[in-house]
Amino acid sequence: MGSRGKCSERGGDGMKLTQALKMAFSAILSNKMRSFLTMLGIIIGVLSVTLLVSIVQGATDSVTTQLEQLGGNKLIVSITSPKPSFITLEDLASLQNKNGIGLIAPSINGRDTAKAEGNTSEAGIVGTTENSVQVDNITLASGRFIQASDNEKRLDVAVIGVTIARDLFGQTDVIGSTFTMLGRSFEIVGILKEEGTTSMNSQDATVYIPINTASRLLKQTSITSFDASTTSASTINEGKAALQDFLQQKVRPASEGSTDKGFSIFNMGDVLSALNSVMGTMSILLGGIASISLVVGGIGIMNIMLVSVTERTREIGIRKAIGAQHSDILIQFLIEAVVISVTGGIIGMLLGAGLLQILSGIMNMHLSISVSVSALALGFSLGIGIIFGIYPANKAAKLKPIDALRYE
Repeated sequence: MGSRGKCSERGGDGMKLTQALKMAFSAILSNKMRSFLTMLGIIIGVLSVTLLVSIVQGATDSVTTQLEQLGGNKLIVSITSPKPSFITLEDLASLQNKNGIGLIAPSINGRDTAKAEGNTSEAGIVGTTENSVQVDNITLASGRFIQASDNEKRLDVAVIGVTIARDLFGQTDVIGSTFTMLGRSFEIVGILKEEGTTSMNSQDATVYIPINTASRLLKQTSITSFDASTTSASTINEGKAALQDFLQQKVRPASEGSTDKGFSIFNMGDVLSALNSVMGTMSILLGGIASISLVVGGIGIMNIMLVSVTERTREIGIRKAIGAQHSDILIQFLIEAVVISVTGGIIGMLLGAGLLQILSGIMNMHLSISVSVSALALGFSLGIGIIFGIYPANKAAKLKPIDALRYE
């Protein structure tokens, strides 16, 4: 008997909840325009939160991807001292595959005008070695990159970006063609993969040549910048310390006692960490600002629910007179508030997803609502419905049957 009583109780609770849901939806649908206007505050709030947070996340992912392509375990070294340092290729080769350091890609940089077939193109010149492909994640569209034999024989060969190829020849199928630069004729042996203007480190207007050739033509006898990869992300501090020891022996500061060591070591991993920290803070800040409109929407729900309680005072009295409990009335009005809030949240999310698709094309960036943002938006909507619906629901539930029946 006890078991049957419990089942009957649970069945009764289920029926009560189902009935409360039906009555809540009936009340909402009977005043469609008012219900929609009440939802509007929640719709705008959720739309604002999803748009702002998703745009910040999309921008973060885009910049992070580009930084990772530059090398999350890469150290960028620049010699800033005006005093000569005389760092040679042999010095750098001796550092490789030791103390956490993997490969080192030295560079000598300059600028000049490339010329061919009566056309010209302003080019950034980078003299480098074969290591640059791995250290700097260089990708070719066709041909080959600078090889060790090119530096040994001091050959006049070049790997060019697509902008240079199009400016000079009107096309990118130019392997084997020649152009003049720095007073010499260079044979094109490779074409770099097109990166476009949105890339942080686009090489489309760059010409790579052997570093020994660049040293002679640009009249730079010492290496003043190089990139070093570490064997893994965990050995980046060990590699940085090894480079500092080497540079302190080779580089003299600009003046005695100066805090400036005459060189800098830039850690790409630190940049990624700082970026994620800043973007995370910005995401929380913008989400918090947008959430204010959700609170305003919640106040709107409370206001309309109080009006609804007043309008339906006699209905509440009749329900109580025929046996409705305090909890029945409370649940009915609370469900109405939650349904309005959650429905508004879902509509806001759907609108946000549609607008993000449009913005993805305009901003040339992948934008979408993540699972975490969706959960946050729905959680906020549910919370707003409960928090701002509990007072009107409790007020309705506390009405005395006799007072409610007498209400005109």
